[in-house]
Amino acid sequence: MLSAVEIIVGILLLFGGGELFVQESVALALLLGIPRLVIGLTVVAMGTSAPELFVSVLSTLQGADDLAVSNIVGSNIFNVLVVLGCSALILPLRVHSRLIRRDVPLLLAVSMAVWGMASPGRMTWQAG
Repeated sequence: MLSAVEIIVGILLLFGGGELFVQESVALALLLGIPRLVIGLTVVAMGTSAPELFVSVLSTLQGADDLAVSNIVGSNIFNVLVVLGCSALILPLRVHSRLIRRDVPLLLAVSMAVWGMASPGRMTWQAG
């Protein structure tokens, strides 16, 4: 069983490693002349997703596939609801009608498809 100290140290190391990865990746991309928009869309996104990737890979290698799936689903739910909600509380969001007409129904359709594929209790590699 993990102690509280080990959990706190792990969280601090995870935060510090992610922060260092993002900072150094941005510095390298700027040195290579990559536009800031590309940095924001790719390098920073990879850095912020790296901890989830490592948890999912390690849990899969240890046979805890359900932890990997739960990590991905929980992260997406958190990102969509909490991050978007907090952003909207600070500054109301302006949404293009295309988002409502096309993107929201697509998000719902994909979510329902994944739920349907996972409902038997096992996600096959073909469905993944």
